[in-house]
Order: sequence, then C-alpha cells, then structure tokens
Amino acid sequence: MRPLEGVKILDLGHVLAMPYCTMVLGDLGAEIIKIEKPGSGDDSRKFGPFKNGESGYFISINRNKKSVTLNLKEEKGKEILRELIEISDVITENYRPGTMEKLGFSYEEIKKINPNIIYASICGFGQCSVYPGRPGYDIIAQAFGGLMSITGYPENPPTRVGSSLADIISGLFTAISILASLRNRDITGKGEYIDTAMVDCIMAVLENAMVRYTVTGEIPKRIGSRHPSLTPFDVFETKDGHLVIGVGNDHLWETFCNKIPEFTYLLQDENFNTNESRSKNELILKPVIEEWTKKHKTVDLVDIISKAGVPCGPVNTIDKVVNDPNTKHRKMLFEFDHPIAGKMKTANSPLNLSNTPCKTHVRAPILGEHTEEVLSKILGYSKDEIEELKKNKVV
Repeated sequence: MRPLEGVKILDLGHVLAMPYCTMVLGDLGAEIIKIEKPGSGDDSRKFGPFKNGESGYFISINRNKKSVTLNLKEEKGKEILRELIEISDVITENYRPGTMEKLGFSYEEIKKINPNIIYASICGFGQCSVYPGRPGYDIIAQAFGGLMSITGYPENPPTRVGSSLADIISGLFTAISILASLRNRDITGKGEYIDTAMVDCIMAVLENAMVRYTVTGEIPKRIGSRHPSLTPFDVFETKDGHLVIGVGNDHLWETFCNKIPEFTYLLQDENFNTNESRSKNELILKPVIEEWTKKHKTVDLVDIISKAGVPCGPVNTIDKVVNDPNTKHRKMLFEFDHPIAGKMKTANSPLNLSNTPCKTHVRAPILGEHTEEVLSKILGYSKDEIEELKKNKVV
C-alpha cells in the first residue's frame, strides 16, 4: 500500500500549481478526481509541446488522476460536485480569489456539506491579503517576491528562473500542508482551510538573500551564478562547455589546492587563505581558476576535481540529463503508452520510500476519461441518468 491509500482528493486545480500538488499526493497513493470543463478541460491541455494533438505539458503533471468533466455553470453540475464533496477528504483549487465564492463553493459553504473536509487554495497573493482578488502567475510571484531581482547577471535585466518555480514550490508547500492537515484530522477529527500564496512561498525560499537584508540592510543584487558568501562557488567556462565548482569551506579550499598542482601556490596567498578573503577577492580568483578550466574538457575536469574530493559537476543540457546513466539508475524517467499520444516519457517522482512504492504510476487521463466511472461506481448514477447528463451538457 502507498502512504495515502484511501484518501480521496477532489481537484479543481488547473494549469500548474495545484495540479503539481495533487500529482505528488497521487504519487503517494491518494485517489485524485480531477474536475475539468466539458469540451476544453484544464487550460494546460492547450499548452505545447503536442504529440498527436495531446499536450505533453498536461501529460507531464497530471499522472495518477481521474478526469471527470463537469459543467459548474449548470445547477445539476453543482449538485454532482456537492455529492463528491460529501465523500471526499480534501478539495483543492487555484482559481482567482473570489471565483469559488461566486460558484457557491466557498469554504464556509463546503463545510456545511462536509464539516471535516480539508480545503486547500493556492493563489498569487493569498486569500487573506491587502491585494484582494489580484491575479498572479508564476512570473508575477517570482518578480514580486524578490527572486527575479537576484537572478541573472548585473549587466542584464532581472531574469525569471528557468522553470515555473513559484507554481511548483507553492504546490509542494500546499502538499505538505495537506499532509499535516490530514494528520491533525486523524487526531482532532477536524478539517481546516489552507491558504497558500505563491509570493509567500517565494519569500520562504529566498534563503540568504532575505537574511542578508534583515541583518545588514544590504539589498541583494544580481551576481550571476556565484554564491554571495562562498568562493569559489560558481560556473566556470571549459574547453567545450561549462562546469560548476562548489568550495563550501576552507578545508575544501585546501583540498582543492593541494590535490590540483596548478593551484598549490594559492595556499600561500593571503588574499585567498580564508573564505572571507576569497569572497572579497573573487574578481581576482575566478579568472585564475578559469584560465585552467578553459584548457580542459568538461568531462575531464569533473573527473579530476571529483577525485580530489571537491564538489563539482557539468552544466548539462536537458538531453544530457535525460541520457545520464544515473537518471536510469534512479528510475527518474516515467515511460508509458498513451492511447492518443503513443509512447511518452516524462520526469518521474523523486520520492523514494523504502517500504511504499512512489514510482509506479498511471498515465495522465484523457479529458473526461473517468466521468462515467466516477458517476456510476462512486455516486451510483445509472446509465440512463449519465446519458441524460451528457445530453444536457452537464458532463
């Protein structure tokens, strides 16, 4: 059995933040019933890349879910949703603030149907906010939360992180909150409301940038790939690409210099004998190291520096990550046959538990694939009743 076996989650999430959250919970064994608009479904079904007309984007973040189409503008659609709420443990959504209230499904209304339900919301600035109703996408949260201001090089404009980090982190924090709430309900019997703001989540992972400002008053700026407090801790050009080296303390610096003959002389230079002095003189030290790295291929440098006992790694393109032998060894690719898209390959779950499986999955659903199953087997609708719902465009 998986850890969340028997937990039923009603997922009204769309695009990325909440679908990512429920995908993780589905990996852990929860039954995810994904509610989608008839005809069009989750907006992300229209996001590329496409294979045989099916969205690879959608497929990559919606495994282990059942798709049920439901028209929530119709009263009968709302009635069916209420029936599902009554038998669910958790309901999730990431609409613009106010949307669920307009539909008649605020937390207060849903509590009347199922007093013990856990209700989780994700939005840009939070449901309780001085910016009520303000919409927020990932890029807005990255910008507003300060992350973009410290990402990139000083001579270039602020830069969005390469993946939708605000969406993904808010999804993960919400998954943690749901797990904690389930645990609390086991003890107290009470459900609760989870209000996750993407901006809050970005602030929570700013790490040393936040404390640098609160402690020193210094406003962190863009400094490229180097670490603000550790040196050398940066990306270095090689003969055929780029490499990162992470010297996290003075002991590693001594190891680096002792094991690599080209740098032994640096141990005698007072400009570099402590991490503090190296950080002050980073502009002098980096060119010295890079003069050496440019003479060697990346793979050879990784071998030399790793054998010296110093953390390092290649700056891989995505194809190299996918084809790296460790990726296969760690089972980090989920390969499956999709009935429309055909053979597909997506990133797998990074969760590894010794006694419970997290890497055996069911592919993402076709739009409405499980509507009849859920209506008949879970809610007890007859075949004729389901046909009537289809005729009236409720499902």
